[in-house]
Amino acid sequence: MRYFMRLSYNGAPFSGYQVQPGQPTVQETLEKALSTLLKEEISIVGAGRTDTGVNAVGYAVSFDGPDLGESDAEVLCCKLNAILPREIKIHSLREAPADFHARFSARRREYTYFIHRKKDPFADRFSYLYTFPKLDVAAMNEAARAILGTHDFSCFEKTGSSNKTSVCTVTEAQWVPYTPSHVSVMGYPCEEGDYLYFRISADRFLRNMVRAVVGTLLEVGRGRRSVGSVAALVDSGTRSDAGESVPGHALFLSGVDY
Repeated sequence: MRYFMRLSYNGAPFSGYQVQPGQPTVQETLEKALSTLLKEEISIVGAGRTDTGVNAVGYAVSFDGPDLGESDAEVLCCKLNAILPREIKIHSLREAPADFHARFSARRREYTYFIHRKKDPFADRFSYLYTFPKLDVAAMNEAARAILGTHDFSCFEKTGSSNKTSVCTVTEAQWVPYTPSHVSVMGYPCEEGDYLYFRISADRFLRNMVRAVVGTLLEVGRGRRSVGSVAALVDSGTRSDAGESVPGHALFLSGVDY
């Protein structure tokens, strides 16, 4: 029987999603928990690989296991949450069609990256402190429009990756000001524009792609790179021509659609 599971995880204690020998990973932690409860070896398939420290909300997993009724699936979900570390939360577990595949059946993936512009002790855990005094958000959004559409994004791909193709179709890429909950609920002192997130959606992503895109667009915001240079980069640039990758702790895989 094939199953579909939704979960969220804090990536801080893990060396990414995918199993790596001698390193703690989300995949290994989930497989051990499932194997223990179902009393047989379980291998899972995830919606995509996330790097060290990267987080996920509504992540999707598929796996094959023994036939469970609806009530037993709910019980298994509760038991998983009881034995998994607090950094992993299972939201739902249900039967899926036999041909469902958490990775290959996905039609759209979404990532969100958070930055804060001034020191904030309550934001550092899941947001990148980026303190350059001037940041032209309008220019960053104008440059981000060059990423929309179907392109070869090898200029943002980690060197040495083994993808068969570097072509992706990006449907959304935008910087948005926002107000964190501790600001709105408790009145933490801040000014407009102190908090931003970048949201990007595509049919697929390359390894390290989002962090490289964010780093490149921040250079546009600082005036170190022109708006038009991003289109030229996507058209014919290499990884060394793009900006530096930003830290992983502020990145979330925030959506997977099927």
